[in-house]
Amino acid sequence: MSEGGPTATDGAERELRYRRILLKLSGEALLGTRQYGVDPEFCAFIASQVAHVSSLGVQMGIVVGGGNIFRGLAAAARGMDRATGDYIGMLATVMNALALQDALERAGVPTRVMSAIGMNEVAEPYIRRRAVRHLEKGRVVILAAGTGNPYFTTDTAAALRAVEIGAEVLLKATKVDGVYDADPLSHPDARRYDRLVFADLLRDRLQVMDATAVSLCMENDLPIIVFDLNRPDNIRRVATGEVVGTLITGGDPA
Repeated sequence: MSEGGPTATDGAERELRYRRILLKLSGEALLGTRQYGVDPEFCAFIASQVAHVSSLGVQMGIVVGGGNIFRGLAAAARGMDRATGDYIGMLATVMNALALQDALERAGVPTRVMSAIGMNEVAEPYIRRRAVRHLEKGRVVILAAGTGNPYFTTDTAAALRAVEIGAEVLLKATKVDGVYDADPLSHPDARRYDRLVFADLLRDRLQVMDATAVSLCMENDLPIIVFDLNRPDNIRRVATGEVVGTLITGGDPA
């Protein structure tokens, strides 16, 4: 694959529903079957999906959390200064971003890690115009270190970066196939939603993304799709317009 990225066929170009995507991965997604850290096999599984979508001509940004290594909010609950805990959590996201970059490049996908906290030896500084230029050149951009500020979640960072880079959709990868009115893992009779509006998330306090992230998406008319990351080919299916997971928009869900 050339540095300029893959060349999509005319047929694939016509089939695409979304041409620029922001994928939000939780740190826990990188655990795979492990209890702690990063599972290289699961990183490779994610990378293979991203490589396929990138080969169709989709421009992809990725925001990854750090919960598999450190959670600032949990540390604050145990007495650590909240800002300090959040900064440690941001550094954890950089570790995950580097692991994911390695997997993507092994899959033949040119990838750049851009960090909101300066660390020039391992990542580029996040500059919006530079990030967009990387995307235009067919490179996957992993956006690490959250927003660079404490008290903001990686969900909020994902919504912010998606708006900044002009993404057409925000994909929220989870362990289940959409949004439910209760945890489907502990409530077998939980109801799954095919479509929702942003106001539903805020009103019903559905545990999808935090209120700041939802508000950002709502104000900027950025749709969210919540889907199951563990099912192969789901990212491609979303990009080509297939109905996957739960679609959250500002319009009528009916």
